[in-house]
Amino acid sequence: MNDAIKLSLSADELELVCNKDWILTKKIVIDKVYFLMGEVSQKMQQCVDHNKSMLPAVVVESSPKISRGENYRGLPYVMLDYPRYFKANDALAIRTFFWWGNFFSINLHLSGAMKERAVPILKSKFNWLQQNNYCVSIHSDPWEHHFEVNNYLLLKKYSAAEFEEIIQQKEFLKIAISISLKQWQSVPAFLEHHFTALMDLLKN
Repeated sequence: MNDAIKLSLSADELELVCNKDWILTKKIVIDKVYFLMGEVSQKMQQCVDHNKSMLPAVVVESSPKISRGENYRGLPYVMLDYPRYFKANDALAIRTFFWWGNFFSINLHLSGAMKERAVPILKSKFNWLQQNNYCVSIHSDPWEHHFEVNNYLLLKKYSAAEFEEIIQQKEFLKIAISISLKQWQSVPAFLEHHFTALMDLLKN
């Protein structure tokens, strides 16, 4: 490809670069997502406060962190980590993730001693997780968030024994569920509901 072709714009690209409205609309949307995450994080903190006697200290002691970026697989994102604990090989986090053009998701991320602590209740809740359309990560990279078949698969595709094998063999475990952006009005209630459900997997 010569330099002239590299520098030229298609008709669609030229229309976009001359249109400032779409980029301003993008900023408004991202700001609204950021605000939504802030509102949801307050509800999450209330949930933790009501259950703190039954939760690990690292959950109770953590605070919400919201961050944003422009390039998860080329697209903007906003994420909320709460609770969040990452130390050496141990991790315990619930990550709420907005991915432009795709979905909102919420996942429980466990590794090391935090994963081992949760193993008994994860096994006991397998049927519930399966029936409620949760997915399990099969990827080698814990920081992938897409729902393609090489990352997340529905637990409905697994037996209890296969789920137990995943828990035992993988260094980390991620349980996740997503909601379409077209269901925008339902997102806050969806996130609050599934945050509470995932917190139940961490109780003593």
